[in-house]
Amino acid sequence: MATLLWILAVVLVVSGVYTILARRQLLWGAVLIVVGLLVGPGGVSVFHP
Repeated sequence: MATLLWILAVVLVVSGVYTILARRQLLWGAVLIVVGLLVGPGGVSVFHP
């Protein structure tokens, strides 16, 4: 389960960075990055107690 959360978090953060840099949509990119950090199994996670 932790591996799946890591993969999901990485995909969200990378797409957030891509959205900011390539599409110039700062708000949507920031939302994707924050959600990626919240989903990730590291330090801050909504799924990990």
